[in-house]
Amino acid sequence: MNAKDNGMRRLVIGIVAAILAASVEAAFAQDMTPSNYPTRAITLVVPFPAGGGVDTVARIVGEKLSVALRQQIIIDNRASGGAILGARVVAKAVPDGYTLLLGHTGTISINPSLYANVGYDPRTDFAPIGLIATIPIGLVVHPSLPVKSVADLIALARREPGRLAIGTSVVGSGGYMAAELFKDAARIDMTIVPYKGTGPLANDSLGGHVPVSFNTLAPILANILAGNLRALGVANTERSTLLPQVPTIAESGLPGFEAVLRYGLLAPAGTPKNIVARLNRELRAAVELDDVKSRIAADGGDVLTSTPEEYAADIDREERKWAALVRKLGLKVE
Repeated sequence: MNAKDNGMRRLVIGIVAAILAASVEAAFAQDMTPSNYPTRAITLVVPFPAGGGVDTVARIVGEKLSVALRQQIIIDNRASGGAILGARVVAKAVPDGYTLLLGHTGTISINPSLYANVGYDPRTDFAPIGLIATIPIGLVVHPSLPVKSVADLIALARREPGRLAIGTSVVGSGGYMAAELFKDAARIDMTIVPYKGTGPLANDSLGGHVPVSFNTLAPILANILAGNLRALGVANTERSTLLPQVPTIAESGLPGFEAVLRYGLLAPAGTPKNIVARLNRELRAAVELDDVKSRIAADGGDVLTSTPEEYAADIDREERKWAALVRKLGLKVE
């Protein structure tokens, strides 16, 4: 066979291979259309232990998505230090829509800069599906502390640098970073005392073992209303519907202060766009249901809806914000 025949043969083989590849791709795309997806159970990975706030949101949403998609949603709690393991699992999963992640500000927007080897990139390793809810963080003090406002607390901390302790949940959590942001914005010296969870933190706050704390509102709301704890401010840009009489920290002398927890749904990068669109559509419908709103409100949150693009922009904005603080303060966790 001469060179010309060889060239023609290679050309024909190349054309046939291209046609076959296109056919396989078309068949795959057809199989993954929203009308056919899903055909089996979906795993929703939660990078926190069962029973916590993130797990609660996952189960609320998972229950509704299971009905809408007519497939079981299996909650897979992959708890680890820093809530990293679950995110790694999803980042490396097959991008077919059958492994999803319950995203959280700490996991997605704080950990990548705080931890030396987090093992995933929030922008390139995930396909954002949509936001679910925001959970407010409150700045509270024990009633024995002689302060009635954020300004009073800042003044006391400046008079007695290093003496006051701020209780927070684990290093890298939203509460922990809120405390770091507060110290930096107010230019004060306070000692951060991290706890393993919001429950133990709430208990020690009630006992006065930590005079100041940043905690999510759900585990402390009843004690705030009963007067056992005093809420000085919330870290939202707007006042919480749970405590409308409590000002934001931003309106209490630290303009622009914001440290909120946002929850969302993500898939591995490369997940077909039509699957992401289907999941976004069902997620938005679920979050708008009255019983979902009330159940999330009972856990101290407010529902959010978004497009995948809006969630991606939120991740980018939050990651840049927290990464800047981590660099400024030289924070690092191995």
